[in-house]
Order: sequence, then structure tokens, then C-alpha cells
Amino acid sequence: MGYGDYKIGNVTISRVYFVEGIGHNLFLVGQFCDSDLEVTFRQHTCFIRNLDGVDLLTGSRGNNLYTLSLKDLMASSPICLLSKASKTKSWLWHHRLPHLNFGAINHLARQGLVRGLPKLKFEK
Repeated sequence: MGYGDYKIGNVTISRVYFVEGIGHNLFLVGQFCDSDLEVTFRQHTCFIRNLDGVDLLTGSRGNNLYTLSLKDLMASSPICLLSKASKTKSWLWHHRLPHLNFGAINHLARQGLVRGLPKLKFEK
């Protein structure tokens, strides 16, 4: 897993994660908000808008997960993501498991409740 900055027009979204195993980028809602963008969720759709109300990205909902298609955006503007290795496996799993605290991650590992989660001692 690595991360980089993602540029949409004149807006930069910092620390966008790329997970090799699933081949997709992971965006956190807070990343858009930190870049002065508005995020709106509807039953089957989500919208990322600038402060002028212009839609920059549109996503769709499937299996309770909103996904953004960047294909249309990529056709209109070049994209560059730089990858940097994460600091530790602990932080990697912290991010993969919606920012669970490390005690909870250790419990999941000990009990074998998450497929693929190594049986390690997870620490900050």
C-alpha cells in the first residue's frame, strides 16, 4: 500500500491511498473536506463538489460502499500519484479497518476474526 497526492483541476487531495491487492485508490471523506470540497450522499449516489456547487466527481453505491469512477476525469486531465510505503503493518491495518484502535485490532488478530490479518502485536 502506498499513498500520494491526487489533483482534480486546481484542488489537491492529500494522502490518497492505493491498495495493490484491490487495485483501487481509497479516499476518506475528510480528505475532500480538508480540501474545501463538499461531499453529499444520497441513497444510491454521492457527489464531490467545489464551493461553487460544481460537480467534480460522482460516485455510485453498491454493497453499502460508494465508489467513484475516475475514468471520465482521467480522460480530461492527466493524473499523477506518487507512492510511498506505509510506516508499519500496524498503521496499514489501522487504516484498512476503519481506524480501529490498536487494542481492537489485537483482539481481532488473536481471535482470528479477520481473514488475512496477521497474528502480530499491533502498536502505534
